[in-house]
Amino acid sequence: MENSGFSMIKKLSKCVGEYKKQTILTPILASIEVVFDVLIPFIMTKLLGIIEKGAEGDANISAILGYGGLLAAFALIALLFGALSGRMGAVAAAGFAKNLRKKMYYTMQDYSFTNIDKFSSSSLITRMTTDVSYVQMAFQMIIRIAVRSPLMLIFTLIMSFMLNAKLALVFLAVVPILAIGLLIIMKLAFPVFERVFKHYDKLNRVVQENVRGIRVVKTYVRENYETQKFEDASNEIYKDFSRASRIVSFNGPLMNLAVYTCTVLLCWFGTKVVVSQVGLPNGFTASELSTLITYVNQILMSLMMLSMIFVQITIAEAPAKRICEVLDERSDILSPENAVNEVIDGSIEFENVNFSYKSNKDKLCLSGVNLKINSGETIGIIGGTGSSKTTLIQLLPRLYDATEGVVKVGGVNVKDYDLKVLRDSVSVVLQKNVLFSGTIKENLRWGNENATDEQIEHACKLAQADEFIKKFPDGYDTLIDQGGANVSGGQKQRLCIARALLKNPKILILDDSTSAVDTRTDALIRKAFATEIPNVTKIIIAQRIASVQEADKIIVMDGGRVVGFGSHDELLATNDIYKEVYYSQNKKEDDNE
Repeated sequence: MENSGFSMIKKLSKCVGEYKKQTILTPILASIEVVFDVLIPFIMTKLLGIIEKGAEGDANISAILGYGGLLAAFALIALLFGALSGRMGAVAAAGFAKNLRKKMYYTMQDYSFTNIDKFSSSSLITRMTTDVSYVQMAFQMIIRIAVRSPLMLIFTLIMSFMLNAKLALVFLAVVPILAIGLLIIMKLAFPVFERVFKHYDKLNRVVQENVRGIRVVKTYVRENYETQKFEDASNEIYKDFSRASRIVSFNGPLMNLAVYTCTVLLCWFGTKVVVSQVGLPNGFTASELSTLITYVNQILMSLMMLSMIFVQITIAEAPAKRICEVLDERSDILSPENAVNEVIDGSIEFENVNFSYKSNKDKLCLSGVNLKINSGETIGIIGGTGSSKTTLIQLLPRLYDATEGVVKVGGVNVKDYDLKVLRDSVSVVLQKNVLFSGTIKENLRWGNENATDEQIEHACKLAQADEFIKKFPDGYDTLIDQGGANVSGGQKQRLCIARALLKNPKILILDDSTSAVDTRTDALIRKAFATEIPNVTKIIIAQRIASVQEADKIIVMDGGRVVGFGSHDELLATNDIYKEVYYSQNKKEDDNE
């Protein structure tokens, strides 16, 4: 547990980065503040002692003014260093949080689909926002309060023992009681806080789904249902946080009990000491007793601040672990050493390929796939829902790796390529088309950031998008709302196809990417592909046989297996599944048969 905790601290501390100066200065400045804060009551004792003597006719006005000026100077110095320490601590904590979010974000960019599947998007958002905020607060308290409070405790105890060692023993009597109480509170509270952050994941998921699917929610009049889901998730957080707060709330009464107990004991024993030494030349005075009581408050305030730090660390421990889970996650798909940096053509081979999302050989999504596709061919893929059509094509750009067998592109195992080179050569238009906030041009340049306006227009003409883009008042400079909310499904699909074409790929994969366009536009897109990019291998996954009927070859999939591979006429003559789908979509032809 200690090793894991040390490892976690070491990992997170690397995110301090360029804010090391502020991180180091914060505790130094806090230490100087403590020294002057502790000296103030001591100077006050000297001042009161002179005043007491003054009442007997031995007053020394210059000494009073000297100690008074020293007292004011110490107070101002303590204030100055306290303010500087607070400012440095805030800058260091904010910078630490910025670097931590940056490191998490960059780490996630390297994730494979397998890594992404391990964390839900809502959980990743919670970890980068709420979790980092709690860790930031804990970090700020650690570099300032966690230094200031122990030093205040130590220095104050030293000064107290210097004043009266026997009376100062009262402090040591309550420390074990406080320590035991704090340990119990931490042990009880931590599991509850750990559960709270899992509930935050659920709440974020509910909100994310609702906002993303707000049109569907309103279409089906499910606002009340979604509101109830939100309230349920929110109530779970409320219940656990309330429970954790009730546990932590015992910290305050425990500290107050210690403060008042020490004060009462000091007053009781201190008064006896003062009274019993009346008339003695160097006896324990009332001013020293007053200073000792001031030190009581400083000591116990330090203990109270320490307890707050323990509570904050307890709260932050669960988020810190969740953040480290993200940072520790390593992509299982990386570029090899001495990687191949060129894809010579778009030929494809699957050799005895099996695949499982969980790498479980007993639950294969793809089984015994053997295929050979020549460069420049147009390949259609047909199959029912769940037949692993999408899974098959995701192995080509290494969005996932085959569990068993070999996948080759351009005659080379895809695992031997540099990832960027491979993915630039295999352009995929996924089922879920995503556009980002920005202009149409900015979205299209995701395919090629250096693309000229002429190249952009040419790609859009091939994707049959140029016509509707030019109808917008701002043309290619039209702003796209988040998620492409201000364009239709068919328009979004065509923009995504144009974006993929701008990569000038060796292999172009359309994963059911023309489902929202009409049959005429679909035919025009396929015709443009055939005439304009004949050397590019084109793989078209479709539900409509009409979309793949003219392909050079068609793959028929069922239950994760390739059950047919050939031309339209060959499959119609030999493959029962293909024949059944074809006739179900062409009832008139079926009736004529």
